[in-house]
Amino acid sequence: MHYLIIPGIDGSGEDHWQSLWQARWGAAATRIAPASWSEPDLEDWCRAIDRAAEGAVLLVAHSLGCLAAAHWAARRPGAAAGLFLVAPPDPAGPAFPAAAAPTFVPFVPSPPGVPGLVVHSDDDPYCTPEAARRLAAGWELPALSVGPAGHVNAASGLGAWEAGRALLTAFAAGVRTPVRR
Repeated sequence: MHYLIIPGIDGSGEDHWQSLWQARWGAAATRIAPASWSEPDLEDWCRAIDRAAEGAVLLVAHSLGCLAAAHWAARRPGAAAGLFLVAPPDPAGPAFPAAAAPTFVPFVPSPPGVPGLVVHSDDDPYCTPEAARRLAAGWELPALSVGPAGHVNAASGLGAWEAGRALLTAFAAGVRTPVRR
């Protein structure tokens, strides 16, 4: 299985679990490369996923990357093996970076048509547990709380977030590789 890393706004720094996992996975992981990390455009991020998604990929997304990953997968049925969506932000929430990411504001979740898991925190400043469950319901995906873990990022002090990697490993074990046509 190949992992496609989709960070949130401003990318994931070297201390973020996504970067640590990518370093561990080596050639088994690729990171998207949109035109701008700090002024994200949903269509640009979807094109970046298009460029990076070769073969059977499992999308490992964080924050704003969750919205891009789910949007991309819903538009390309069967193009991904699955979605591991961690700490999606609430586009209607007061902390959403609407000024920096206006094309993400009118976001409406649509079922991606592939297996997925929405992992959220009980005290995420960008998304309440209720909003995370609403997003998961719109995507028709299960939601799982990891308790109080902030935005599930480097600032949360998670390091390599081994518990998250164990969740991903368990999730990936149940994902079948899609057949490309």
